[in-house]
Amino acid sequence: MNDVKGKVALITGAATGIGSSVAIMLAEKGANIVINYSKSAKDAEDTLKEVQGLGVEGITCQADVSKDAEVCQMVDKVIERFGRLDILVNNAGTTNFVELHDLEGLKEEHWDRAFNTNSKAIFFVSRACAEELKKNKGCIVNTTSIAGQTGRGSSMAYAASKAAGISITKSLALVLAPEVRVNSVAPGIVTTRWVEGKEDHVKKLSEGTPIGRPANAEDVAEVVLSLITSAGLVTGQTIVVDSGFTI
Repeated sequence: MNDVKGKVALITGAATGIGSSVAIMLAEKGANIVINYSKSAKDAEDTLKEVQGLGVEGITCQADVSKDAEVCQMVDKVIERFGRLDILVNNAGTTNFVELHDLEGLKEEHWDRAFNTNSKAIFFVSRACAEELKKNKGCIVNTTSIAGQTGRGSSMAYAASKAAGISITKSLALVLAPEVRVNSVAPGIVTTRWVEGKEDHVKKLSEGTPIGRPANAEDVAEVVLSLITSAGLVTGQTIVVDSGFTI
């Protein structure tokens, strides 16, 4: 899929951060954009204005992607509006910051929240889009995390849910081949609003790395874009974007 001009891309969790950057970069390449959000309506509208300012079509679409019924309604709306779907970026994510050693502090609701949004949602949205993506020989990119590989991160539940996301990526790559490629991008620490006020956390995960700085949203979005526009023989893989932290 070297040329995305005129194609339709659905990005979940696209109101801010990585998702917003992916939406804008794809719009710069000529793709029409669906900006999914759960609660950040104003931010989603701001991203939409940027997308439309690049001369492509775009819409916002509110849906809680951890709920299958809402996902199906969203995808129906996309097909009704654009008549096709070519690219899916499963970027929605959530966490609760609970230190790994604080076993009693990690509650059942933290596990449910992490898995609902970070892993189940990947399956729900991919399943709802699968038929259309196969028809158009599209692709899927999932935002996971190095936490899913290291077992470290904002909480044990978060790390486990991201490991599940990596596993789902591999399973979907097998199931949807050969028409649809499915990959994931696993960032390390990223300077988005998620880590505002957690400067020590950012410093710990970026100092001493070969590159010496944390990623920003654009750094991750560039890798997402490369998996969409090129890498035609790459599927089922997880590309790490962490300044060399996990070397």
